[in-house]
Amino acid sequence: MTSGIHHITLIARKVQANVDFYVGFLGLHLVKRTGGYEDPNQLHLFYGDAAGSPGSLVSFLIWEDGSPGRVGHGQPSEIAFAIPPESTGFWLTRALQFNFQTTGPAQEFGEPVLRLKDPDGVIVKLVGTNALSEPAPWASRDIPETDSIRRLRGATVLTEKPKETAHFLQNHFGYRETAATETIRRLTSSSGDVVDVRDAAGFWSAAPGTGTIDHIAFRAPDEATVLAVRADLEQEHAGATNAHDRKYFFSIYVREPGGSLCEFATEGPGFAVDEPPDALGSTLFLPPHLAKDAAALVKLPQFALPGEPRPAQRDLPFVHRLYYPEKASDRTFVLLHGSGGNEIDMLPFGHQVDPHATLMGVRGRSTEEGFPRWFRRLSMTTFDQRDIRSEAEAFVAFVEDARQGYGLDPDRTVFIGYSNGANLLAAVMLLHPGAIRNVVLMRAMAALENAPKPDLADTKVLMLTGKDDPYGKHAPALKLVLAEAGAQLEALDIDTHHGIGDEDVAAIRRWLDENGL
Repeated sequence: MTSGIHHITLIARKVQANVDFYVGFLGLHLVKRTGGYEDPNQLHLFYGDAAGSPGSLVSFLIWEDGSPGRVGHGQPSEIAFAIPPESTGFWLTRALQFNFQTTGPAQEFGEPVLRLKDPDGVIVKLVGTNALSEPAPWASRDIPETDSIRRLRGATVLTEKPKETAHFLQNHFGYRETAATETIRRLTSSSGDVVDVRDAAGFWSAAPGTGTIDHIAFRAPDEATVLAVRADLEQEHAGATNAHDRKYFFSIYVREPGGSLCEFATEGPGFAVDEPPDALGSTLFLPPHLAKDAAALVKLPQFALPGEPRPAQRDLPFVHRLYYPEKASDRTFVLLHGSGGNEIDMLPFGHQVDPHATLMGVRGRSTEEGFPRWFRRLSMTTFDQRDIRSEAEAFVAFVEDARQGYGLDPDRTVFIGYSNGANLLAAVMLLHPGAIRNVVLMRAMAALENAPKPDLADTKVLMLTGKDDPYGKHAPALKLVLAEAGAQLEALDIDTHHGIGDEDVAAIRRWLDENGL
């Protein structure tokens, strides 16, 4: 049967840095962009040759601002691309021009190899070889076709069970052992690509996260072959082998004896099923079960291809995500989540309030049992006062940097906080009057004790309290403090509980219009 690598999937922390490296530096072709099938908040990008051919593909699950993983046994550790042997000098020069540190060229199994790392620290090898066919070479704007990456050369798998891992790949995915060193068994497919099975006994185990390789997908000619291998694996009690229709291919997943995740994917129907071959990668698609969910698009990180206009990106003290609508107004919402949320949770809500507003979701820096908060909680209704003051001061500095870095207009910027996020905004107003001028507080309470009495005459505040909110009884104290400070306060009790929904959207829209915001 046809054998070889279909694609290799990795996990990246920053989408723009990833695109700049794999498209901008390596010159690969972005052939598909989709929302995640398993996680709707996850962007999935595929890079490959001109046609998106199986065997040329490397894909990335974008865990934007996610935690780094750990490379270890039970996981692939390196990916390798095939380049013409005579192009080694071109790539060495290009790496120097782009300020990428390289090692080599060094001979590995008789082939010249350059090693470098991508922005997440994954080892990427450029291997000079003529051992693979070139079905659809792709030339980028500054890389001649004669020097371009041809396809995947292979991958390295770390395992504590090298014999069992090698046998598994040979038995189920059509590889054969063609060379070996003291620690590596080289397996080669009928397509010519390789998997180097490396003995990692005594090394630490892998942990998932950004900067790691999630899995290797191997090629199957058709669905019947996938199902036949699945039957064999089930007879061997190899573990869960659930089948998935990924629209562009049909596949199963299984873990080899050493723990690395393997996929077995059909060669078709391919990436041209939903966009023309000459426009691959130009449209963002959502999986069928999310196709009508507009909120799913708002949660996915945005990026620009090399040469396209791109928005500013700033490294600021608070993790944040910006969403720029296609037809943007001059209005910006800064959105603060509740306990246990993150920087993307409030983006769909902001988009629902105004589809044309630029959105900035911000993540709180305090944590409780591993989940983000804006400041520490001592009980359900008492809070760490020093932490409130410290984080309020840090947030004000963040706002000032964001205004300068992103060009935010203070008069057209509205801060919208929910629950714990609303409580922080209330503290910011009281401790740093004038730092934020237009504020929406949803399900807020007076978290700040011994609050000062500032002059908030220039601050517009909408406070929305749920009539059935168990925390609602704590809201009147905050209303009184804000009113005594002279804020332009509108406080509404709405027919809801602690959650937020359509009544909040309607109230905020009306308030924005009435206040010229």
